[in-house]
Amino acid sequence: MKRSSPAFAIGVALLLTLLAVALSAMVYGQLGSGAAALRLASPHRLLSWFLDDDIESKIFWRLRLPRIVGAALVGAGLAGAGCAFQATLRNPLAEPYTLGVSSGAALFAVLAIRFGLDQSFAGAAGVGLAALVGALVTVYVVWRIAAIGDHLPPSTLLLAGITVAMFCGALTMVVQYTAEVGEVYRMVRWMMGGLDGVLWRPLRFAAPGVLLGLMLLLYLARDFNALAAGSDAAASLGTHAGRTITLAFAASALLVGAGIAVAGPIGFVGLIVPHVVRALVGADHRVLIPVSAIAGAGTLVLCDLGARAILFPAELPVGVLTALFGGPFFLALLMREKRSGGLWGG
Repeated sequence: MKRSSPAFAIGVALLLTLLAVALSAMVYGQLGSGAAALRLASPHRLLSWFLDDDIESKIFWRLRLPRIVGAALVGAGLAGAGCAFQATLRNPLAEPYTLGVSSGAALFAVLAIRFGLDQSFAGAAGVGLAALVGALVTVYVVWRIAAIGDHLPPSTLLLAGITVAMFCGALTMVVQYTAEVGEVYRMVRWMMGGLDGVLWRPLRFAAPGVLLGLMLLLYLARDFNALAAGSDAAASLGTHAGRTITLAFAASALLVGAGIAVAGPIGFVGLIVPHVVRALVGADHRVLIPVSAIAGAGTLVLCDLGARAILFPAELPVGVLTALFGGPFFLALLMREKRSGGLWGG
């Protein structure tokens, strides 16, 4: 079936619809789960919660719903950023952690905690804003290190990202070593990644960034397809590789920074989701990016549900769960692709 055929477009639309329905079902189930079980039997009950101000209404609108919306936003943003990094670097191992974006954001967040910003009038929003600034600064530093004139060689970008990530990780440990016990606890807890304290206020700031970043990646989808054949081939098709990579990094920094500002660093979503989706729908980024965004949202919503259920009534940080299951899962996929000779570019 041709990628431009009406049948293909209909198939993509059906796939996106099915994914959206599956995500809605997960969100609906997640809203009713927790230490305080809520009965979501009918739309009338939801409307009554909107109009009333009882304890169930407060749990639903002030705690449960923003947490689910936050999980969906963060998951979509991380998966979209993973798609962009893997497309521009033509490397399936590229993701926010590999390129130093998460490490830079974590360093700025830890510095904010060290200087008491989280205990000031800004509260958790101040730490989130520091993380967003850290992500943007890190991308700029990596871009400046890797740039050779107007060119951004993918291999140099990857090496620069790994180097900056290691340097930021070392600085983070220095900050933790010099901090007080209470500050260290708050730093470690934040770096685990979690959605338990997500409220509407940080979501109002993060949502526009995630939506803007995803729209920019969709705008660059055709250029990503051209880059898959290499910079020279992309140039022959009228694609400016340096411009595309720069815009992709800027959009990805916005996505990762907004996600970290809401939930802290959460790994493997940006690595695994695009890889799995690519195996299912192919490498056309006009399809891969929106499907990965929806799949990433559903993945993090599901992981958050698991994190709440494993140690119930206690709660496991969702970042710990994604790391525990994401690593072995990705290794299994990698070994399967290796045996079948289906590695990226193979």
